[in-house]
Amino acid sequence: MSLPRAKLTKNFPGCPVEATLSYLDGKWKGVILFHLMDGTLRFNELRRKLPAVTQRMLTKQLRELEESGLVSRTVYPVVPPRVEYALTPLGETLRPVIRALAAWGDEYVFCRPDGMELRDPSCAPVTALKA
Repeated sequence: MSLPRAKLTKNFPGCPVEATLSYLDGKWKGVILFHLMDGTLRFNELRRKLPAVTQRMLTKQLRELEESGLVSRTVYPVVPPRVEYALTPLGETLRPVIRALAAWGDEYVFCRPDGMELRDPSCAPVTALKA
């Protein structure tokens, strides 16, 4: 199991970008935060929004987001157990960052069934990425 960069070192070499990305490090964390911007979601609701993620990976990423204080987890004592996730006030401060990433993706990433293309401002495909 790999550790997030934030757990590998206690201090960063003065780079605020590296420090910020250490909390978003993980394939699904940014996407989870994006979906939680719409409001509180139950575990299975999140899972349906992310069909490519395994249950184990979603649980791992949610736990790391909770541990960092960006996401809150509320467990209701009912049968079957009901668990809800929401952005914390600290997580809410990432809203403009996530919106900026979404806007950049809308502008420069073209998704196709066989992969993605990254376009430069002149609209010429720059790089083909396999999804």
